[in-house]
Amino acid sequence: MATFRRLSQALLRSSLTQTKRQLSASAHGHGEDAAKTWKILTFVVALPGVAVCMLNMYLKEQSHSHEQPEFVPYTHLRIRTKRFPWGDGNKSLFHNPHANALPDGYEGHDE
Repeated sequence: MATFRRLSQALLRSSLTQTKRQLSASAHGHGEDAAKTWKILTFVVALPGVAVCMLNMYLKEQSHSHEQPEFVPYTHLRIRTKRFPWGDGNKSLFHNPHANALPDGYEGHDE
């Protein structure tokens, strides 16, 4: 049994050493080519892609309407079965009075 263990450990050590040698030999000249390729891809694909996305976002924001949508009191929306543990208990944690309606309508509007 001890002989089998020593033999398996010796084989494992030799295979690990051989694998390390192969990896270090194959990675010697490959790194510079890969770095050059990724640098070119960054400047040719990634940066123009980010610029196009920023332009798209800017143009969409310019044409976006900033008016409040009409309040429709649907019964399945804005259900409050118990109070929120902050503030007055009726507003969510990230409440925006311009965009988020309360169960009885938007804040500051008397309709």
